[in-house]
Amino acid sequence: MEKGQIIEFIKKIELFKELADDELQLVASGLQEKVYEKGELLFRENNPRKELYLIYDGEVELFKKNPYGEENRLSFFSKYDFLAEGSLVDDSPHSTSARALLKTKVFLINRDKFTEIIKTKGEISLKIYSQISRVISRRMRHANIRGSDVGAQYDSGRTRIEHDLLGDRDVPFERYYGVQTLRATENFNISGVTLNFYPDLVNALAIVKMAAAKANHDLGLLSKPITDAIVQSCNEIINGKLHTHFVVDMIQGGAGTSTNMNANEVIANRALAILGYEKGEYKYCHPNNHVNLSQSTNDAYPTSIKLALINSNKKLIDVLKILIKSLRQKADEFSNIIKMGRTQLQDAVPMTLGQSFEAYAVTFEEEVDRLEENVSLFLEVNMGATAIGTGINAPDGYSEKCIHHLKAITGFDIKLALNLVEATQDTGAFVMYSSAVKRLAVKLSKMCNDLRLLSSGPRAGLNEINLPPMQPGSSIMPGKVNPVIPEVVNQIAFKVIGNDFTVTLAAEAGQLELNVFEPVIVQSLFESIEMLKNGIETLVHKCIEGITANKEYCRLLVENSIGLVTALNPVLGYETSTALAKEALENNRGVYDLVLEKKLLSKEELDKILSPENMIKPNKPS
Repeated sequence: MEKGQIIEFIKKIELFKELADDELQLVASGLQEKVYEKGELLFRENNPRKELYLIYDGEVELFKKNPYGEENRLSFFSKYDFLAEGSLVDDSPHSTSARALLKTKVFLINRDKFTEIIKTKGEISLKIYSQISRVISRRMRHANIRGSDVGAQYDSGRTRIEHDLLGDRDVPFERYYGVQTLRATENFNISGVTLNFYPDLVNALAIVKMAAAKANHDLGLLSKPITDAIVQSCNEIINGKLHTHFVVDMIQGGAGTSTNMNANEVIANRALAILGYEKGEYKYCHPNNHVNLSQSTNDAYPTSIKLALINSNKKLIDVLKILIKSLRQKADEFSNIIKMGRTQLQDAVPMTLGQSFEAYAVTFEEEVDRLEENVSLFLEVNMGATAIGTGINAPDGYSEKCIHHLKAITGFDIKLALNLVEATQDTGAFVMYSSAVKRLAVKLSKMCNDLRLLSSGPRAGLNEINLPPMQPGSSIMPGKVNPVIPEVVNQIAFKVIGNDFTVTLAAEAGQLELNVFEPVIVQSLFESIEMLKNGIETLVHKCIEGITANKEYCRLLVENSIGLVTALNPVLGYETSTALAKEALENNRGVYDLVLEKKLLSKEELDKILSPENMIKPNKPS
C-alpha cells in the first residue's frame, strides 16, 4: 500500500489525531502490514504484548476464557480501531485474546520500532501517550458507570462527536446510544441497575417505537426507507440484540426522558447503519425528528412500561403456577398425616398436614386471579397524548393508527384512554398492580413463617416437618442447620412491601399535568417482580420439593394435645370433654390415654374418631 494511503488511514485513528503531518509520516514509516484469515488469532491471552494493532479492514473480536475454558466475548473492533496499545509501554502479558471474525488487514508497530521513532522526535511520544491515557480513562469511566457491561472497558477508544443543547461531546464510536444517553449515564449513576437488566422493558420500548414509526408512515410523515430501517432496528432489539446499549440507570430524574432518548438514539443509530450511514449522521435518521416523531416521553415511556409489565406479569404467574403445583403435590403426599392445627400459637383442633399445604395452594391460586385482574389496567394507554395530553405535535388520526399497530405487534387488546390529559398524569394503575404484587409477597412471607415454625427444633421445637438442609447454619454451633430458604423469601417480601410504599409515595407526589416520579415507580415494580420470580423458584426447588413429614411425631402431638377434646365433644358431650381437658392439664396427661383409662370409649372407637377421614371434615348426622 502506498505511503500516502497509509497516512490518510492513520489520521483517522484516535491515538494519532494530534500528530502533525511530518510526525504521521514518521509513524507510517514504522508500520508493518499483515493479513489475518478468518478465525486466526492476532494475539493470545497471557502471551507477552509486542505490537500495537491498527485495523485497516475486517473485524476482530476480543474475548477472555474463564477458569473452565469457556469463552466470554467482550467487544468487537473494526476499521480505524486499535488494540494492545499497552504494548508501547511494556511487555506485560495480554489479559485477553483477539481473533479475526473476517479476513482482516492490520498495520502493526512493535515497541522497539516505536522507541526508534520517538528518539527521532520526542514530541510524538508525549502526544501519543497523552491520547493513550485519555482512552484508558474513558474506558474505565464507562466500565465503572456501567458495571453490568463488562465489555465497556475494551472499547476501542474511537469516538464520534455529537451535540445537543449543552454542546459537543465525544461518544464512544462502538456505542449505538448518543450524546443524551451519555450525559444520563454520567448524571444518574444511582442504583447500578440499568435498563438492560430488564429485557421486557427494552423490548417494550422497541415495540412502541415500531408502532409509532408505522403509524407515522401511514400518515405520510415518514418515508418508506426510514420507516423500514426503524422497524428493522426495533425487530432486532425485540429479538435480543443491542440490549447492552440500553445503559441508563433505572432511577433517574426527568420523568423518563433519559430512557426514551436512550431508545431513540440506539434505534436511530442502528437504522443509520441499516441505511448505509455512520452512527451520528442524524440528518438521515434522527432520534427526535424520526424515531420520536409524534411522541413525547410522556406517552411513549408509560406505554412502554405498561407493555413491559404485562409481559413480566406473565412470567411471574408462570413461576407462581409452578409453586402451586408443587404445594398441591405435597398436599397429596401428606393427605393422611394427622397433625395438630393451631390458632394463636395454641393447640386448636386436629387436621392433616395435607390440608395445610392444600390451603397454601389455594391461597396462591387466588393471587394468580388478582395479578391478572390488576395487570389488565395496563391495556389502557395514552399514545398520542404527547406532552400533557392535548396531543400537540401529533397529527390527527395518529393515536388510532398507533393503537392499531400496537395491537398487531403485541396481540394485546390495547385501548386508547378516553381522556388523554387524565391518562398522562394518572399513575393509579401502577398503584393497583403494586398492591397485588405486595399481597402476593405478604402471603408468601406468611407461608414461610409457617414453614420455619413447623420445622423448628429439631429437638426443642414443633418438628412436624423437615426442610431440606441447604448449608451449615452457624460459625459457632456445630450441627446447626437453619431454614435459610424461607428466611430469604421473608426478606424478599419485606423488600416488596417497601417497594409498594415507594410506589404509593411516588404516585401521590405527582403535580399538575405529569408525575415526574414514574422512574422510581418503574424500578420498584420491576425489582419486586424480579425478586419474587427468583425467590419463588428458589423456594420451590430448594425447599418445597424436598419437605418431608415426621408422621409419627405429628400423631403423638395430636394424642397428647388437650385440643383433642374438641373432636371428642360431639361424642362425649361438652361437660365430659371439659372435665377431661382440665384433668389432662392439671396432671400432665394425654386426653387419648385418659379416655381409654376411664373407658369412655374403646380404642377402636377412639381411633375411628381420630382417623384422618373423620377428623378433617364436617360430622355426619347420627
